[in-house]
Amino acid sequence: MGEIDAGPPAGAKVDPTVPSVARMYDFFLGGKDNFAADRAVAEQVSRALPSVEGVARSNRQFLQRAVRFAAGLGIEQFLDLGAGLPTQGNVHEIARSIRPAARVVYVDNDPVVSSHGRALLARDEQTAVIEADMRDPAGVLGDTTVRELIDVDRPVCVLFVAVLHFVLDEEDPAGLVTRFRDAVPPGSCLVVSHAAIEEQRNRGVGNAYRSASAPFLPRTREQVASFLDGTRIVEPGVVALHEWRPEGGEYATNAGWTAVALTG
Repeated sequence: MGEIDAGPPAGAKVDPTVPSVARMYDFFLGGKDNFAADRAVAEQVSRALPSVEGVARSNRQFLQRAVRFAAGLGIEQFLDLGAGLPTQGNVHEIARSIRPAARVVYVDNDPVVSSHGRALLARDEQTAVIEADMRDPAGVLGDTTVRELIDVDRPVCVLFVAVLHFVLDEEDPAGLVTRFRDAVPPGSCLVVSHAAIEEQRNRGVGNAYRSASAPFLPRTREQVASFLDGTRIVEPGVVALHEWRPEGGEYATNAGWTAVALTG
């Protein structure tokens, strides 16, 4: 995919002057699907947290390890909330390397994400992208495409990867996780990664995000763990990004918390 400064994809309703957290993440991962406004704020974040590109890579590595773990349990359905723009090593690619029949629905409220994703996956009947907001669990779970691809009577892996730190306390992030947890059967898997509070650096990051499409609210390990109340958090528990079942070659950073939990 090439740079999109010429304008958003056809049919996408987007204001390119409003920085998008999804497109900023694409920039941190070395992608080109971002606008000048996205890059300007992303560069502010980089000044506040110089390791942010490494953090983004570490988060992506965790995502892939967690998906392999879930697929190894026999799970063949994946719901990726706040999925962001497609990049290398997407959920459906990782899952199908273990479970060829895996079905995946990517969810994001950024129209550029949904437009690009649909174009890339147009011929893939087992994978879909929907434009929806994870803060509306009923809307996500009731979406026609989700209902066609995801059978909620069978285990589902629900991914909240690098997304809950864009949900304000008053929007009840723990309640959001609980509603998705309660919608899937025992034996399902919840995957969480979340920005960690890091004194001055994360305060600077939060300031940079003020002009973006979502706020940025890092949290403590205890807060992140509380989102998974009522589940069984698998070993090694709530740990730093690079410490969750490393496979070698992980980018080491304490800028984020990770956890994987089983329902039922």
